Amino acid sequence: MGKNQRIAVVTGSSKGIGRGIALSLARAGYDICVHYNTSRKSAEDVANEIRKMGREAILCKADISKVEEIRVLFEQIFEKFDHIDVLVNNAGITRMAPFLETPLELFEEVINTDLKGAFFCAQFAARSMKEKGIKGVIVNITSNHSIGCWPNSTVYAAAKAGLDKLTKNMAMELSKYGIRVVAVAPGYTQLEWFTDKQIQQYVVPTSSKIPMKRFATPEEIGDAVAFLVSEKASYITGTTLFIDGGALLPVVAHNEFSI
Repeated sequence: MGKNQRIAVVTGSSKGIGRGIALSLARAGYDICVHYNTSRKSAEDVANEIRKMGREAILCKADISKVEEIRVLFEQIFEKFDHIDVLVNNAGITRMAPFLETPLELFEEVINTDLKGAFFCAQFAARSMKEKGIKGVIVNITSNHSIGCWPNSTVYAAAKAGLDKLTKNMAMELSKYGIRVVAVAPGYTQLEWFTDKQIQQYVVPTSSKIPMKRFATPEEIGDAVAFLVSEKASYITGTTLFIDGGALLPVVAHNEFSI
């Protein structure tokens, strides 16, 4: 293996948006580290899809809320691959609670996974890129919660806003090594585990409030990531791409005040 082989690590890539990203990057010519924490069978399914494309795929398990497990994760990666070109910090959890009723355990679970985990995954990846002279790309998957406000989302939104700011500061510090850092902020996304009941009770009525009248697909998020890590985006760093169908655009309006 050498620098001509393109390697991408996608955390939380056993399902959902992470799966979409891993498959899009594989189609773009990357060999993939499929990371998971609990869903091994789903991760194996993703890896098999990648191999059918003629790309290599390895499975790596880690709880990224724990820095020691992140260290072991990267040791596993470097047992197989001699470098990393792309890290996608996708792994995260969503926990909701009213601000006044949020327990310490929920706060720490979200912050440790969504922000601390991404921070140290990026640090391990960037150190390797610098050491090996790789002009790599780190992509942080944030959320339109980083600037939008929804009920019961105080901790989750704060973690994603922190990740958005982390993207900017990392981009500034790592640019001298030729490493780019960007973020993608999805909005409502159609996930494969939605039941028919959830689609009817949640997806359909929510879609009606989005300007584009539908949820994103994981593949659309993945294709955006594939573009951002490509040479076509070589002058893009320190910025966040929102992919939410315009969900943040509407304001409360009443016909009697229309002009």
